[in-house]
Amino acid sequence: MPARIAFEFETPRGERRTTSLAYERRGRGEPLLLLHGIGHHWQAWEPVLDILATERDVVAVDLPGFGASDGLPQDCAYDLATVVPVLTAFCAAVGIDRPHVAGNSLGGLLALQLGSEKAVRSVTALSPAGFWSESERRYAFGTLRAMRGAALSLPVPLIDRLSRTPAGRTVLTSTIYARPGRRSPEAVAAETLALREATGFHQTLAAGRSVLFRSDIPSLPVTVAWGTRDRLLLRRQGVRAKRVLPDVRLVRLPGCGHVPMNDDPALVARVLLDGSATG
Repeated sequence: MPARIAFEFETPRGERRTTSLAYERRGRGEPLLLLHGIGHHWQAWEPVLDILATERDVVAVDLPGFGASDGLPQDCAYDLATVVPVLTAFCAAVGIDRPHVAGNSLGGLLALQLGSEKAVRSVTALSPAGFWSESERRYAFGTLRAMRGAALSLPVPLIDRLSRTPAGRTVLTSTIYARPGRRSPEAVAAETLALREATGFHQTLAAGRSVLFRSDIPSLPVTVAWGTRDRLLLRRQGVRAKRVLPDVRLVRLPGCGHVPMNDDPALVARVLLDGSATG
């Protein structure tokens, strides 16, 4: 069972507020914080967790308003200025000082922002948000809203039935996985319900409308990796990331979709371990 911890964090207005986040922790070694994408939960990292845990102290957290974590207090926005301090305070609460960080999609954007604020030792971002054109952003947000609407409209027994067949898993998750049939029925059902129940979904999407990542991170190791079959954030956005971050290590993930951890666990684990290596 994942753990849960309550802690205080500083808001952009200077007040201290309290929230509670759920997380999974495994392994030993240097700390590695894992951040999932919008509408997902920490279990997105399950295909690579045990591999990573052989060499890292891995902490996979449910972001505020997603998975089993609480939403933010009512007067807090789900923007970078709020969520990044929440994650920094979370790290302090669980006793990890300047961890390596890896994130996917929204989590990749958060990881890069943590890097720009020098709150981490290294950054690995898998298909990070924030390098889109306006038309690409509208397409991605429209797709996400459609996925959320479908998850809300499907009766839970139907979600369970669809998850039991490769064709059904394709219907539920082919937007984010290149190989949806490889995902277990239990995982597909759980992540569809996580999308359905994500209390922070709309606020997070609204906060992302004006987001473009434009900060170089010259003093940290930064890796950006993109799946060649990413259907949500097209891989040409990785070329833009390279322009913004000229020192970045840009990695191609052949045959992988937007959430690549399940499409090729061995490759993604190697990218994460290499990206968080020291010396």
